[in-house]
Amino acid sequence: MAETQAAKRLREYETIFLVKPDLTDDNVDKLKERVRGIVGREGGKVIRFTVWGKKKTLYPIAKQPRAIYVHAHYLGGTKIVAEVERNLRNFDEVTRYLSTKLADEVDPESRPVLEDVKLAGDVEETRPGVAPAQDRGVSEDAGEAEEESTEEA
Repeated sequence: MAETQAAKRLREYETIFLVKPDLTDDNVDKLKERVRGIVGREGGKVIRFTVWGKKKTLYPIAKQPRAIYVHAHYLGGTKIVAEVERNLRNFDEVTRYLSTKLADEVDPESRPVLEDVKLAGDVEETRPGVAPAQDRGVSEDAGEAEEESTEEA
């Protein structure tokens, strides 16, 4: 009786992986489905995939200054993370990954499967030759001080 209760309890994990920035949305979806298949095959349950979009990395990864961030949230047994990471290591499209355990002994029936989310990511520069005001060293306060001095004169 205790074994059946222990089998129903799973651990909650999340894995964030970086994908090469030149991948299309279709290829990112295929990659998500491959990871979803791995989790399902290992007896886990995918809660949600969130594509955070293309973002600038702190330093170049695989000679690329940007990457597509994908967040996978799932339930599974103790060996599921090793299997997911083993497969991510073998995918050429994935450059980095990080997995963390969020909770122990989660009832899979209490966690509904949520709809996948796709976010926009960083907004590209509209005019590549013009830097934002903060980067040029101009602050809003300096502009207001100039206006006040011209009004006094």
